[in-house]
Amino acid sequence: MEERETEPATIPSQYFNRDISWVDFNERVLEEGLRKDLQLFERFRFLSIVLSNFDEFFMVRVAAIKRAHRAGIAGDPSGMSPAEQMKAISEKAHSMIRCLYDCLTGEIFPGLADGGLELIRPDSYTVPQMDYLESFFLGQIYPLLTPLRIEDGKPLPSFESRSINAIFLLTADASPPMEGVLSTEATQLIDGISAEGSAPAEKEEVVTERLVMVQLPLSLSRIIWLPLEGNKLRWALLDDVMLTWGSYLFPGYHVRECMLFKINRDADFSVDERRDEDFIEAMEEVIEGREKSDVVRMEYSPGSDRLRDELAQRFSLESNELYEVDGPFNPNNLMELSSVAGFEKFQEKPWKIHSAPGFADDVSMWDYLSQGDVMLHFPYQSFDPVIRFFQEAASDPQVISIKTALYRTGGSAGNPQAVSPIVRALEQAALNGKHVTALIELKARFDEGRNISWANRLEKAGVIVVYGLSQLKVHAKVTMVLRRENERIRRYVHLSTGNYNDKTAKAYEDICLFTCRDEIAYDAGLLFNMITGYSQKQPMRRLAISPYDLKPRLLDLIMREARRSDQKYPSKIMMKCNALTDIDVIDALYHASRSGVKIFLCVRGICALVPGVPGLSENIRVISVIDRYLEHSRIYYFASGGVEELYLASADMMPRNLSRRVEIMFPVLDEKIRAVLISALNAYFRDNCQAHSLDSGGAWKRLSPQPGESPFRVQREMLSFAARDSDGPGPVKQEFIVRRSTPGE
Repeated sequence: MEERETEPATIPSQYFNRDISWVDFNERVLEEGLRKDLQLFERFRFLSIVLSNFDEFFMVRVAAIKRAHRAGIAGDPSGMSPAEQMKAISEKAHSMIRCLYDCLTGEIFPGLADGGLELIRPDSYTVPQMDYLESFFLGQIYPLLTPLRIEDGKPLPSFESRSINAIFLLTADASPPMEGVLSTEATQLIDGISAEGSAPAEKEEVVTERLVMVQLPLSLSRIIWLPLEGNKLRWALLDDVMLTWGSYLFPGYHVRECMLFKINRDADFSVDERRDEDFIEAMEEVIEGREKSDVVRMEYSPGSDRLRDELAQRFSLESNELYEVDGPFNPNNLMELSSVAGFEKFQEKPWKIHSAPGFADDVSMWDYLSQGDVMLHFPYQSFDPVIRFFQEAASDPQVISIKTALYRTGGSAGNPQAVSPIVRALEQAALNGKHVTALIELKARFDEGRNISWANRLEKAGVIVVYGLSQLKVHAKVTMVLRRENERIRRYVHLSTGNYNDKTAKAYEDICLFTCRDEIAYDAGLLFNMITGYSQKQPMRRLAISPYDLKPRLLDLIMREARRSDQKYPSKIMMKCNALTDIDVIDALYHASRSGVKIFLCVRGICALVPGVPGLSENIRVISVIDRYLEHSRIYYFASGGVEELYLASADMMPRNLSRRVEIMFPVLDEKIRAVLISALNAYFRDNCQAHSLDSGGAWKRLSPQPGESPFRVQREMLSFAARDSDGPGPVKQEFIVRRSTPGE
């Protein structure tokens, strides 16, 4: 495979800029979408991911950088000022989005059309298609539309960030409106006549221009299927149909110019943490506030410089904050194309999700888990045992209590068909008289509304709901089931690197651990006491918790390897995470590298550490794996002077995770499981198909098999291992301030 390097960033210091590194990560994702050896829908998926990622990036990170620039705040550890960051981000983002849409419109859609699934754009509509779409517009679209006038000196109508909107520049028709249809006042306005009824000057043309916007209804599919003609399945875009027949909305007016646009608003602001008594109301205000916050970017379709400039002026946007998009906005909304029967040839062959050994239907969870620790690796192995863990806890009469922390659960509380099975099990447990406590983090960005719905639903079932902690997000993934066994209470604990979401568990790579070890259960109990009540930080036996001892524990483990590096046992550190930006951790890794420790880092996304610099980081290797599944697990390995230690965590090595969130890091104590995970971790650094290597100049180089070297793809290896395993044997001093709501309050 041809090697391709991203442009290196300018390195003014010993740290890469975190936001430029994030853009570079999405360039690696884009590279997957550009690969001609992948199936078209797989490429389409990667392209859609990039655009969706950019939306959130501009709403959060770029919004924060703009605010820092206005406030005159100095640059970040990389040495780049906010102005320099915005300039570099804009240049990279514009280039990437142009490249992406060139691929989408020049390769993906034409390739689908050649295979029998054709997008028809307005310049190619046939007369029968025009007749059909016009009729479809009038019958299915027109009744749902709400035109909103835009007036000088008045704010724009309120509309959601990321929604697709049409804007029209109107002029009054020369012909008079139909008599009796419009009021005298409306007729006078259309003709440019004053409200007092004075007639226009003879032979003097008065051109009155109006601006109107229309939001595309979210309830409508963006795909409009056309009547069958021949052997092709053809479709049109709702976006195109809106612009083509939107003039029906404005009788008496002529559409002079029109275009589509989409904005990203500032979403980087938080709830007022002091409002304990009405925290949900405060959070709802945050959600509503996002619909009126400052605009940080606008995408627009070509065709009207005047409308583009008018909106840019109203949104206070500079030219580098405007992105012309010659193709469909939000292509992720079009992924339903991939499920159309008969076009499986455009899909990559699905990978089988294997069952985990030992979870037999005739053996209870408790009998199985009591034999020893059990690990699951998603999505290579099924998420079903996790759901079953909750379901059996809900129905087992010997289970007396369930405690869980939920960050993102997926589904929809208002849709019975999409209710999370875990939430449903918690409801049933409460209805069965069990003591159920659920911490639902309302501050999970962009999932706040969904989590509020879950909280309300669980409360109605009798669950004790805790809304989160003041000043801290609870990002830990942990559940504890208390079961009465032989006149004692036994605690079963589930710990994970990923969320309790049965949907994303099919696409995100994560690892979870079931255990009933007393020392871990004891720590889990302390953790729940801290996050649901008032408690000073308590010393823990096995778990490390941020914002208290997780970061100190990580630093101590790194420095211990540095101290031992000159002894007879080889010192080695391997880490797999999604982001590495914490300066203290980076400096500790630099120190360990200078001490001779061999360090291997698999960082999916942002990496602020500069590898391969003589005298600083020559012993550090950094790779990133971008493949079919989203790498999401966090694994931290330390050779420990010959006694290997391995930890799993919910936390990445970022300041927010280590200092401003409640996270957990937990040891893997079972020797067989630890050996399996160490082998898996080593496998990531053998990947020569989907891995990229970071150099000291900031360039990411795609790795490929060298002469005489066999191709090795780590996700394929993990899938093969899961297949083999499925046929094998069985197991192996600060106070928290709590927001709490109990039924009946």
